Amino acid sequence: MKFFIPLVFVAGALASPVALESRQLLSSSTTSNDYVKGGCKPVVMIYARASTESGNVGTLGAPLKSGLERAYPGNFALQGVEYPADLASNFLPLGSGQDSIDEMARLITDVATKCPSAKIAAGGYSQGTAVAARSVAQLPANIRDRVGAVVLFGYTQNDQLNGGIPGYPQDRVKVFCNTGDLVCEGTLTIALPHFMYSGKVTEAVSFIVSKLGN
Repeated sequence: MKFFIPLVFVAGALASPVALESRQLLSSSTTSNDYVKGGCKPVVMIYARASTESGNVGTLGAPLKSGLERAYPGNFALQGVEYPADLASNFLPLGSGQDSIDEMARLITDVATKCPSAKIAAGGYSQGTAVAARSVAQLPANIRDRVGAVVLFGYTQNDQLNGGIPGYPQDRVKVFCNTGDLVCEGTLTIALPHFMYSGKVTEAVSFIVSKLGN
């Protein structure tokens, strides 16, 4: 696998899927602990940020949260996954560390167990897609069935897992892979299209709503 070092080391600046000035926002805008702090909501999403992004949902998670809050006013919770999101973990066979994958699976299981009527979504960006996909894949069937939608931006396991998630219905997965995003082709070459997913947020929100319902 190739790894284009110059772009990777500016990922903290470029991975932002919104305007560059948004990087000046307070870190709280890239952190969401709605479930951990507020408990069950009718709709709960567990989300894993990209490598090097700040907070626990990163800058792509922030507009995703805003869109889903508009779709489910007062009834939505976004919970970010606390995991290292370090560059080195991208080289691991699963696309991230097993501890990170286990943590997202734990959060999903916790929501499914404690919130029996909640509708659950999951997602991630870049390394976060590996965390999300691998965590959903390892869930027991009764918990995995509770996950109604998964959105994956710049899916690093797209080639390895054939564009889906093992054991999970393909029609519940929405993969966003820009033309020229080489990580979607099974490499670790980081090209500019990998940082250009802000325009896909509205489509992701619509997909989640279409699967979970109003």
